Amino acid sequence: MYRVPVISKFGKPLMPTKPSRARRWLKEGKARIYRNDLQQFAIQLTIDADTKTQPIAVGIDPGKLFTGIGVQSVKATLFTAHLELPFKSVTKRMSDRRMMRRGRRGRRINRKLPYNQRSHRQVRFNNRKARKLPPSIRSNRQLEYRVVKELTELFPVSGIVYEYIKAKGNKGFSPAMVGQKVMIEEWLPQLAPVTTRYGWETSNLRQYLGLTKDKSNKANQTPATHAVDGIALAAHYFLRWKELRGKYGYWQGICQVTPAPFLVVKRPPVSRRQLHLMVFAKGGKRRKYGATVTCHGLRKGDFVETERKGVKYRGWVSGDTKTQVSVSDFNSKRLGQFSVKKTKLLRRSTGLICKPLVGGAAFLPSLKARGDRREER
Repeated sequence: MYRVPVISKFGKPLMPTKPSRARRWLKEGKARIYRNDLQQFAIQLTIDADTKTQPIAVGIDPGKLFTGIGVQSVKATLFTAHLELPFKSVTKRMSDRRMMRRGRRGRRINRKLPYNQRSHRQVRFNNRKARKLPPSIRSNRQLEYRVVKELTELFPVSGIVYEYIKAKGNKGFSPAMVGQKVMIEEWLPQLAPVTTRYGWETSNLRQYLGLTKDKSNKANQTPATHAVDGIALAAHYFLRWKELRGKYGYWQGICQVTPAPFLVVKRPPVSRRQLHLMVFAKGGKRRKYGATVTCHGLRKGDFVETERKGVKYRGWVSGDTKTQVSVSDFNSKRLGQFSVKKTKLLRRSTGLICKPLVGGAAFLPSLKARGDRREER
């Protein structure tokens, strides 16, 4: 059974409740809808309530292109998410910026002068800043931190379990390894105590919990690709492996995996590259290119409803022209350019685009409490 996040009268997260009880509280006036950036159905109490909570853990399975997140308590799975990281888009933007900068340097040089008098770029050595994350990796880690921070405002999180990626000599280097220490030692400890687990530990507990992982295509927007690892990591907060003689042992503790809401999260779409705006002609004025706010008062990432020829469309603002706005779907595929007069704002951009998938958690078995069962390791 799904659980609804509950916020106290003073804004403190409490233990989640059943949907039927949440609806009854709303009907009786004891609660109201709580708006959040993850667009999850949550309520805030309007009356005083007990503030006692139980342990809740967040599991994070980081990656290069995708990240899995799971929120788990002893009795239920509360939340699962599939994060589409902006690694590729940021890398492409940085490459375009480097190309445009080289073009400007070339146009700035007066080639009629002798070579030793030209304004070439000065020779620089040892000017690199230490302990600086690359923009693509930093954007990945920032998206993970943002989602976890929103979860700590919905649930009383008592611990975070982070999968630590260890280098393998025969498989080379993985970009997912970069930024791990920043997350583990600096960012996440601001939210809750952090513990780490290796990949093989996640795999063992995932198999013990009976969760199936889809390894055919990591881009599939299903819980079986990455969210199951987030659940297994969160379950490490409640289960411990107890060694016996030889190669035998058992999992000690209790943790119940249940169906839970599944969310796909990504960043808002960005403008398409327009060379006539990036490399403009001499003289005259050029209109704004890039940035967030359009010239029509809408922001990129705003959820809008628009109309064309009697057909209504809903999507996110991804760009603009002089009289129109570009609207894209969740997968950043442009639906078209629509008139500003027929475009209605439904929800302001929060920097996150969330898409709940109905029935996506059907693979999660409704298992009995797992614990104290001997098996071979």
